Amino acid sequence: MTRPAVAPIPPLELDLLPVAGRIGAEVRGVQLSASLDEASVEAIQRALLRHKVLFFREQRLDDAQQEAFAARLGEPVAHPTVPVRDGSRYLLELDSAHGTRANTWHTDVTFVAAYPKASILRSVVAPAAGGDTVWANTSSAYQDLPDALRELADKLWAVHGNDFDYARPDVDPVRLAQYRKVFASTVYETEHPLVRVHPESGERSLLLGHFVKRIKGLSQGDSQRLFEVFQGYVTRLENTVRWRWRAGDVAIWDNRATQHYAVNDYGDQPRVVRRVTLAGDVPVSIDGQRSRTLGNS
Repeated sequence: MTRPAVAPIPPLELDLLPVAGRIGAEVRGVQLSASLDEASVEAIQRALLRHKVLFFREQRLDDAQQEAFAARLGEPVAHPTVPVRDGSRYLLELDSAHGTRANTWHTDVTFVAAYPKASILRSVVAPAAGGDTVWANTSSAYQDLPDALRELADKLWAVHGNDFDYARPDVDPVRLAQYRKVFASTVYETEHPLVRVHPESGERSLLLGHFVKRIKGLSQGDSQRLFEVFQGYVTRLENTVRWRWRAGDVAIWDNRATQHYAVNDYGDQPRVVRRVTLAGDVPVSIDGQRSRTLGNS
C-alpha cells in the first residue's frame, strides 16, 4: 500500500513590522535566548537576509546569555585588537563614560579579510534622549548607482586599515592616545573589492565605510573624491533606518550588507551598549577574486 505523502512543514513566519522602506524590521513576540527553538532561529536568519537589520524590544539578556544566543546564529569572535569586557569571551563594550562613541559610518572590522558576518548589539543603559543608531543598506545603495558609476565600482578595490579608530574619545587627547594605542596595537591592512557578492543572497553591495584608507591605483586626492561619491549613495536617507534605543533592546545586523553610525547627540548622559560579532567569510568580487590581507604588524 502506498503511504500518503506527508506535507512539508511550512517555515515559521515571524511577526515583523518594517521600520523603514528599504532596511530594518522590528521582530515582535520573540524572547531571545540560547534555548530558542530552531524554527525561530531559522526564521530570524531569513528575516535578516531580507531586512538587513532586526530589532527586538524588551529582551532580558545578560552578558553570558547574549554570548550564548549569538552562538545560535554563528561562531562568536572577539575583536582582533580591543580587549573584551571582563568576565566575557567575546563582548565588546562601548561606554560613553569612557568616551567611546562610534559616531562615524562604518562596517565592523573591515580591516581584516574575513570580517564579521553579523553583529548582535544590546543596549544596557540608554540615554533619556539621543544616542540613536542609524543603519544603511549597502545593497540598495549599489542598485541606486547610475550605470556608469556601477560599472566603475565593479572594477575598483580599496585598502582598509585600523590605524585610526571609530570608537574614540572625542574630547580628552590623553584618553584618545590611549585608546588608539589599544585599537592599533596590531595594525592591519586588507584589500577588498568595492563591490562584494553576498555569499547567501547573491546580492551585490558597496563595501566602504570609515576604515577605507585609499582606493587602489589612485592618488589620495582622487581616492577621497571617489570615496565620497560612492559613500554618499550609501548614506542617502532612502537607504537608512534609525532606532531609538531603550535599555534591553537588541539589534542584529548583517555586517556584509550594511553600515552603521551611532549618533553622538546625548551630551553627558550615560550610554552603554555591548556587542558580539560572528565570524565571517572572505569577500568575493563580482569577477570571483577574493579579498587579500596586505599584512599586519
